[in-house]
Amino acid sequence: MKRGSTLFLKTAVILIGIPILALCIFFVPGIANYAAELYPDMPYINELVLIDVYAAVIPFYFALYQAFKLLSYIDKHEAFSELSVKALKNIKFCAITISTLYVAGMPLFYLIAERDDAPGLIVLGMIIIFASLVIAVFAALLQKLLENAIDIKSENDLTV
Repeated sequence: MKRGSTLFLKTAVILIGIPILALCIFFVPGIANYAAELYPDMPYINELVLIDVYAAVIPFYFALYQAFKLLSYIDKHEAFSELSVKALKNIKFCAITISTLYVAGMPLFYLIAERDDAPGLIVLGMIIIFASLVIAVFAALLQKLLENAIDIKSENDLTV
C-alpha cells in the first residue's frame, strides 16, 4: 500500500481529534454550567455532566491512538499481525465504553433537554451512542476477518 494513503488517513485521525479537544475545552464546561443554572437545587449536576463527557473522551482518544498505530503497522507491512488484531480489539472496546458512558449519561441529557425544551440534545446523545456501536461492530468484524486472514497466512507459510 502506498504511504500517501496512510498519510492521508493519519492526518484525518489527527484532524478528528482537534475539534473534539476544542469542544472539551470550550463547550463542555459551558454545558455543565448551563445544566447547573437549569437545576440550582441539584448542585452535583455540573460535576456529573463533566464526568460523563470527559470520561467518554478518554477512550475516544485512546481509540484514535490505536487507529494511528494500526495505520503505522500498515506502513511497516505488518497489517496481518497480532498487533493489528490487538489494535482493532482496543478500538472495539473503546467504542463500547463510549457508548456505555453515554447510555449512562442519557438521564442527564434528558433532564437538560426537558428543562430547556431542546429535544435535539437527546437526539445528539443517541447519535453518539449508535455511532459508537456501529464502530464497535465494524471493528469486531475487521478483527475477525484479520484473525481469519492471519490463520490462512500461517497455514500457507507452513505448507510451503
